[in-house]
Amino acid sequence: MERLIACCGMDCSACEACIATIKDDDELRVKVAEKWSRMFESSFKPEDINCMGCTSPQGPHVAYSNECPIRKCAVGRGIPNCGHCEEFVCPKLNVHLEFAAPGARDTLEKIKNNL
Repeated sequence: MERLIACCGMDCSACEACIATIKDDDELRVKVAEKWSRMFESSFKPEDINCMGCTSPQGPHVAYSNECPIRKCAVGRGIPNCGHCEEFVCPKLNVHLEFAAPGARDTLEKIKNNL
């Protein structure tokens, strides 16, 4: 699978929600919903686990994508991800990278350096 990079630098192609969506794997959706419910102290249902990555124009996206301040900022600026931003690394992104997927900062730095 080609790497799908989220606005925040997360590798969506390695995300279990994206994998479950692409493979249409209901068993994985159940596992991810249970895992995320514990991880985020929230209530996810298997039907919530449908996402093609937050940069996919037609979706689907996990519900949080519509609320994500990093995605809102990138979309508002018309950039594919924070690596393309003149303000990289801003305080908003820095806070997010504290808990984002491993490697997100490195991915964005590589993108920034290759522009």
